[in-house]
This record gives sequence, C-alpha cells and structure tokens, in this order.
Amino acid sequence: MVIAIDQTSKLLVYYNMEMGTAGEIHVLGDWFRLHYLLNPGMAFGIKWEHEFGKLLLTIFRLIAMVGICYYIFYLYRHKAHSGLMWCMGLILGGAVGNVIDSTFYGVLLDNAPYDAPTPWFHGQVIDMLFFPLFDGHYPDWIPGIGGNYFLFFSPVFNIADSSIFIGVVIILIFQKRFFRKDIVPQESQSSADVVEDDLS
Repeated sequence: MVIAIDQTSKLLVYYNMEMGTAGEIHVLGDWFRLHYLLNPGMAFGIKWEHEFGKLLLTIFRLIAMVGICYYIFYLYRHKAHSGLMWCMGLILGGAVGNVIDSTFYGVLLDNAPYDAPTPWFHGQVIDMLFFPLFDGHYPDWIPGIGGNYFLFFSPVFNIADSSIFIGVVIILIFQKRFFRKDIVPQESQSSADVVEDDLS
C-alpha cells in the first residue's frame, strides 16, 4: 500500500504540477504546501557529492531493500511482535518506493541529470511535501549566524521518506515492547524446574 500511494502521488505531481515555486499548491496556508522538485540524492534533499555518488546510492538502496526483506522474513519465522512487523513493512515500502525512482525514472520519465553516464540507476526522486512551519531571523547577538534568515522546516520530501521515518521512530519509541524476550530458553526452563522440584 505504501508503494502504491507513493508512486501514485509522484506520478500525479509529475503530470499535473509545474516544478519549483511557481507551481506550488498551498494546502494549509503557508504551513503545508505541495512543492514539486527533483532530488538526485538521499531522503529530505540530502545529496551525496561524489562522481559515482548516485550510482552507489542506488546500489546501496537495492542492497538495503534485499536486507530488509530478509529481516522481515526472519521476524516472521520467529513470530516477532506484530507492531514491529508493521513498522518494518513501512520501512520496506518506503525503500522500494525510492528505489523505483532511482532505478527507472531516469528512463521512464527522462529525469536523470544531464551529466549522468546512463539514465538507468540515475533517476531522480520526486519530492513534493513541504512544511515551512515558520521562518525569521536569528538574533543579532548569536555569533556567526546573528541576523541570518532561517526557515523551519525546510526539507521537501515524499510519502516514501515519510514512511521510512515513521517506521523508524515507532520502533525507537516501542523498542522495549517490540524486542521483549517472553520465551524462556528450554535449558533455563529445565533448570528452573529442577530447582523447583528440589525445593519441593
């Protein structure tokens, strides 16, 4: 479901919005806007400045996606907490959503950077969610940045990024519940039974 929603939202933006500030759609005043841009790097607009950075990033995403799939299968085999399974599903869905962009959009949507050696694995991720909650200027008394303009929250991201972020945050919040050890190992259980018999 995450993959379907993510890809649908990206294609709707691609076919119906103009890139940049001119095509912005104000959803909740100035606090929440749809702002179409292309991200050649990582989540939340972070870039990896390297000659083969984009290719390495795409390969890393593919490897991470396979690793997450294996881990989810491992959790299923060991009857992990359902909340943890849902969170890993969110993370996997977000990872796959951005891998699709990186791997295929350079060919299907012709959005690879002009200097890319090949459109394959060099597609740019479509971002559109923008939450500039407030802006202003740093107080003049702050050394180095006093008087400079700031905007909070400036990154533009997408459904896939959100899905990964939400999954990770929920795991961090509920990690004690998700990774609780309820099953006593068989050897320990047998030892406990022996002690209990001796006491009887």
